[in-house]
Amino acid sequence: MVILAVDIGTGTQDILLFDSEREVENCFKMVLPSPTVQLAQAVREATRRGEDVVLTGVLMGGGPCAWAVRDHLEAGYRVYATPEAARTFDDDLAVVTSMGVTLVSEDEAAAIHDQAVHLRTGDFHYRAITQAFRPFGIDLDRDLDALAVAVFDHGQAPPGVSDRLFRFQYLAERVQAENRLSAFAFCAEDVPPILTRMRAVAASIPRDDLPVVLMDTAPAAVLGALQDPAIGQRRSVIVVNVGNFHCLAFRLGNEGIEGLFEHHTGEINAVQLGIFLERLAEGTLTHEEVFDTQGHGALLFHKRVIPPEERFWVVTGPRRNLLRAIPHPKLFAAPFGDMMLTGCYGLIRACGEVMPEYAPLIEGALKGGDGRTLW
Repeated sequence: MVILAVDIGTGTQDILLFDSEREVENCFKMVLPSPTVQLAQAVREATRRGEDVVLTGVLMGGGPCAWAVRDHLEAGYRVYATPEAARTFDDDLAVVTSMGVTLVSEDEAAAIHDQAVHLRTGDFHYRAITQAFRPFGIDLDRDLDALAVAVFDHGQAPPGVSDRLFRFQYLAERVQAENRLSAFAFCAEDVPPILTRMRAVAASIPRDDLPVVLMDTAPAAVLGALQDPAIGQRRSVIVVNVGNFHCLAFRLGNEGIEGLFEHHTGEINAVQLGIFLERLAEGTLTHEEVFDTQGHGALLFHKRVIPPEERFWVVTGPRRNLLRAIPHPKLFAAPFGDMMLTGCYGLIRACGEVMPEYAPLIEGALKGGDGRTLW
């Protein structure tokens, strides 16, 4: 079976064409600029040319594209956006208009021509990926059996509720509902309504003949990191994904997911992160010390102390070097020899759990990595 796995981050989109009949190391892969980086580049080009910007499409990840729009407005040029595209910058459209963005209907957007560039928002571009593979004799329209996409989704918080708190409550509820990492993966038709970014991805897929799995990027990376055979038979590990924007750590042990915390990578340094990881192992980390330092929060389901000699970190993510100088036993995970595809390997593993009919083929192909399935 063939699954296209796309892990969409802030800096890159990492693409794996998983084929159960190939050695995993021989599966085709690409690492490309993320959609938000691409959109930011297009907006900055418009700023350089002195053109207004018209945004249509669906909600997508912000970050670089939001900063480019802010700079475009500050330079004195206009930004028009349809409501769905505008929610890229904030779920509350009143906040978006306060930035200086002008909301327009689809028809109004189509009618804007003078000195304006029309750009499309969206996290997932199936046709572009298909075209990238085609010159190499790969026809996704013909050969694909399933699709798996990971994005980071804060969720749509109700008015007056902290986005950070809302996100962390969602993480906690998923673990309490299903104590496994694949609890953060859904078939497209089962994505909760609050996960508006995942639902936007599902709505933008131009095929209705494919099974589609959506997953949160950080748990996907953690699940993928566990496929590194160097972890061995350890019964307790702390796996931390140090992303460009967010840092998520899971404490895993005999009780499954025993605890977790999530923070903004830009709000902590290596020493702080090391302290949080140690306190997670000690069972003493509190929600307040993470949330009050601009993180999302922390939760411990089991507060037993992991003995010092058993404490071991598994580290992944594009900013993993933040922890390189910390003197602590650790593994910089590289499942199937490729750290950049860690999230994709997690997506493939999750597909086997969310779509059990595919599990035998997926497990058979991944077993060469001798990865862990305990969690």
